[in-house]
Amino acid sequence: LSLGEAKNLPMYPGPNKMRDCYCTVNLDQEEVFRTKIVEKSLCPFYGEDFYCEIPRTFRHLSFYIFDRDVFRRDSIIGKVAIQKEDLQKYHNRDTWFQLQHVDADSEVQGKVHLELRLSEVITDTGVVCHKLATRVLECQGLPIVNGQCDPYATVTLAGPSRQSEAKKTKVKKKTNNPHFDEVFYFEVTRPSSYNKKSHFDIEDVDEVDKMEIRVDLWNASNLKFGDEFLGELRLPLKFLRQSSSYEAWYFLQPRDNGNKSLKPDDLGSLRLNVVYTEDHVFSSDYYSPLRDLLLKSADVELASTHFVGEGSRSHVMSSVVVRLKSLPPSLTQINAVQKLFTSRDPNTIFRGNSLTSKCIDETMKLAGMHYLQVTLKPIIDEICQVHKPCEIDPVKLKDGENLENNRENLRQYVDRIFTVITKSGVSCPTVMCDIFFSLRESAAKRFQGDLDVRYTAVSSFIFLRFFAPAILSPNLFQLTPHHPDPQTSRTLTLISKTIQTLGSLSKSKSANFKESYMATFYDYFNEQKYADAVKNFLDLISSSGRKDHKSIEQPILLKEGFMIKRAQGRKRFGMKNFKKRWFRLTNHEFTYQKSKGDHPLCSIPIENILAVERLEEESFKMKNMFQVIQPERRVLYIQANNCVEAKDWIDILTKVSQCNKKRLTVYHPSAYLNGHWLCCKATADNTPGCTPCTGGLPANIQLDIDGDRETERIYSLFNLYMPKLEKMQEACGSKSVYDGPEEEEYSTFIIDDPKETYKTLKLIIEGVGTLEQEHAQYKRDKFKKTKYGSQEHPIGDKSFQTYIRQQSEISAHSI
Repeated sequence: LSLGEAKNLPMYPGPNKMRDCYCTVNLDQEEVFRTKIVEKSLCPFYGEDFYCEIPRTFRHLSFYIFDRDVFRRDSIIGKVAIQKEDLQKYHNRDTWFQLQHVDADSEVQGKVHLELRLSEVITDTGVVCHKLATRVLECQGLPIVNGQCDPYATVTLAGPSRQSEAKKTKVKKKTNNPHFDEVFYFEVTRPSSYNKKSHFDIEDVDEVDKMEIRVDLWNASNLKFGDEFLGELRLPLKFLRQSSSYEAWYFLQPRDNGNKSLKPDDLGSLRLNVVYTEDHVFSSDYYSPLRDLLLKSADVELASTHFVGEGSRSHVMSSVVVRLKSLPPSLTQINAVQKLFTSRDPNTIFRGNSLTSKCIDETMKLAGMHYLQVTLKPIIDEICQVHKPCEIDPVKLKDGENLENNRENLRQYVDRIFTVITKSGVSCPTVMCDIFFSLRESAAKRFQGDLDVRYTAVSSFIFLRFFAPAILSPNLFQLTPHHPDPQTSRTLTLISKTIQTLGSLSKSKSANFKESYMATFYDYFNEQKYADAVKNFLDLISSSGRKDHKSIEQPILLKEGFMIKRAQGRKRFGMKNFKKRWFRLTNHEFTYQKSKGDHPLCSIPIENILAVERLEEESFKMKNMFQVIQPERRVLYIQANNCVEAKDWIDILTKVSQCNKKRLTVYHPSAYLNGHWLCCKATADNTPGCTPCTGGLPANIQLDIDGDRETERIYSLFNLYMPKLEKMQEACGSKSVYDGPEEEEYSTFIIDDPKETYKTLKLIIEGVGTLEQEHAQYKRDKFKKTKYGSQEHPIGDKSFQTYIRQQSEISAHSI
C-alpha cells in the first residue's frame, strides 16, 4: 500500500480550523498499520508505504482518517472501504477515493450459523398450528469494541401486522467467536383447521410470505450509552415453504438506518495505490519439473531477460529467481555475472537493468539487511530526530537559515556516513563479498586496458544500488518505520547524492552534478584521502577468501514495540495477570521492560528460545496470542496488537532461534490452566507437546523464502507472456534449422546457442502448460464441491457469487 495524501478535509469547528490527522489501515475493523500524525493541515501528505502478508481471510480493506484533538481523544473524520473482490480494479495505480461517513450501525463484520425449522404442532384441542424453531449455533469473527467483545444475540419474528418479543441468548464473555447453541420457538400461524394442500390457511400463506426472522448481534457494554450493535441478519420465511428445515452460515449485515442524505464530498478524499496479489500454490511435487529447469539451465537467463525484462514485471522475475537460486553461490558459479559485461564501454555496464543486475540487487537486499542496520541506522535515526537544517540550494533557503551553517551540517553528516561505510568492510556479509569478487574478476578480464574498472564494477553495486538507495528511502530498507518528513527527506537526498558520487571514483566528479550548488559543496571532499578510503573498502569486500567476522558482531536491533504479556510465574506467590510491556529483540536476546529505554525486567537469550508458536484463542479468550517456549517448560504468553504484527513477531523470533540445537519438535497449542493442558487434557505440566512444531526450516538466508510460492509466481509470469515465449521458440527453430533471419522482435540480442535455447524454451512451455491444466482441473473440482452457505462461503459472500458467475460461463456443472 502507498498512502499518498488527503485533501479538502472538513474544517475543525473551532477558531483554529486546522486538524492533526493520521490514517489507519484496517483488515475489516482490525487495525494493522498507522501513519504518522500530520499537524495543522486539511490536506495532509503522508507519503508512507506499507507491505504485509495477510495472515487471515478478510472482506474489506479499510482506511480511516482520524483527527487527534487537544484532549487526545481521536475522532473519525471518514473512511474508505474497498471490498476484497474490487481490489483488482485499482491494482497498482494511484486513485482518489471519496471519504465516506462512519456510522456505528454500518461498522459490521463476522458471520453467524443458523438453523431454521418450520414444524406443525397439534394442540390439545386437536387443531394444527405452525411453529418456527430458530437455533443460533455460533458466530465467528465479530469485531472487538473498545478492547473487548462480550456478545449476545436477539431473535425476533416480525411481520406486517405482528412483531413478537425479542428473545435473547446468554452473554458470552471475552470472545469474538461465541458458541451459543440456543433454540427459540415462535408461533407462526394461529391454530386452524388442517389444510393438506398448503399446510397453511389461504390467509396465513400471504402472512407467512411477508414474515421474516431477524437476528441481531450485540456487545454487552457497561457504559451508560448502552450495548453496541455488531450486525444483523434478516431472513424471509417464504423460502421455508419449499423445505421445512434449513441450516447455513450468513454474513452479518449493517443495520438499515432509513434514508439519511449524506454528501460524500463534504468529507474530502484520500489518494491510495494498492497492489494486492493472491498466489494459489500447490504442493511441492507439482512444481518440481519447472523448478529444476530454472535452477539447472543457464539458458533460462536469456529467455527470461528478454520477454520479462520490461516494465514493472522484471523486478518480480528477478526477485523470485534469486530466491529460488538460493542466492549467491548460484550467481557466482553460473555465467550470469559474465553476461553483464557484453558492453564495449565500461562506463555503461550498469546503466541498464538486466535480469542479472536485478538479481544481484535482490541478493544484496536479502543478505545485507543486518549490514545496513549496523552501518546506517544509528546516523539515520539521529538525522530523523534532530532535524538540523541542511539545505544548500540558495533558492530553497528558509527565513533565518544560514547557507554556511547548513553546508557545515550537511558536510558533517556526509563525513560521518562515509566514514562508517568505508570502515565497515569486515562486517559485509560473505554472500555479498563472493558476488563482488566475481564482478571484479569478470570486469578486469573483460576490460584489461582499464585499471579502474575493477573498482567501478563493485562500487556501481555497493554504492549506487545499495547504500545510496537505503539513505534516500530508509523506510524501504527497514531503517525507519515511516517515510521521513519533507525536510529530513531533502537532507537524505543531498547525502545520498554525495555518497553516490564519492563511491563512483569518477575522474571529473564536479561534472556529475547538474546543480552548481552541489558541485560547490563537493569541493569539501575533493581530496585523495576519500578516493583512497573507497578503494581500500572495495578491495576488502571483493577479496577472495574473506571470512565474516562474527566474533566482533554487535547486537543488532531486529524488532521492538509494545505488547501484552502474561506473568511467567517466576515468583512463588502472586497472580499471573496480563501487563503491557515494551519488547525488544536483537540477534542476541529477547527482552521486555516497562517502557522504552528502561532497564529490562526479563531477558531471554536467543539460545534459550526452543519454539515460537501461536496460542489458541480459547486459552485466555484473547486474539493474536503466541507463546515463547523456554527450557524447563517455561512459557511466555504474549498478545500482539493485531494479526499482522503477531505474524511478524512469530516469524522473526522463529528465524533468529532457528539454529538452536535444543529446538522442540512438538508443543502444546493451548495453555496449561486449572491443572491440565486445555489441548490434550494431560494433567502433568511437563507432559511433552501434543502437536508438531511449525518452524522446521533450515537456518540460513532462505528462511524468508517459500520455494513453491516463488515458482508459482514464475509460472504466472511465463503464462502471461506465453505468446512471446512461443515467438522466441519459433525464432530459435528458424535460426537453428535454416540459419535464416531472426524475427524483428528478437534482433536486438544474440542467441548464443539456438538449438539449446529451443530445447529449453520447449521444456518451459511444456511445464507451464502442465501447471495450467492442473490449475484448471482444481478450479473445476472446487466448483463442484463448494456449497454456498457453508462456513467457507457464507450467504452474502459477493466474491463467491462472482466466482459462480465466472465458472458458470465455462462449466456445465452446477452447485
